[in-house]
Amino acid sequence: MEIVEKKIGERQIAYISYKGSFEEIPVLIGEVVGYVMAKGLQMMGPPFGVFYNSPQEVPVEEVMYEIGIPFAGEAEEEGRVKIKTEPEKLVLSTIYKGPYSECGTAIGALAEYAYKNGYEIIGPLTETYLSDPNETPEDQLVTEEWFPVMKK
Repeated sequence: MEIVEKKIGERQIAYISYKGSFEEIPVLIGEVVGYVMAKGLQMMGPPFGVFYNSPQEVPVEEVMYEIGIPFAGEAEEEGRVKIKTEPEKLVLSTIYKGPYSECGTAIGALAEYAYKNGYEIIGPLTETYLSDPNETPEDQLVTEEWFPVMKK
């Protein structure tokens, strides 16, 4: 598994904060993508999730995450969809291929790499969904996993 250091540029995000099961992720992606399309905004990348804790740490109904999509254009918040600008950040990234339920190995590898190579993880995990689970077999799903980091 290749792990790379890269910069994620500043980006404007439409997102929904959610507390509960990961089973809601497809619904939340649909809502955020629908908002961006309805407003005539340009999508600047695939949808992603930012995970503040995990089912290994808290009960499933307490899992907190955001589902978002980067976009270009002028937009105002509406309903559950919020808008923010994320600053540029340095990240450690890897590409994982396989079922979402087994991505923990990639996440663990990122954390271990950071520890062994003098990085401090300074923010939550982000997963970018590079393939559509409605069109891609589960074992062929491609997800980019990254942590924001700072060199110690």
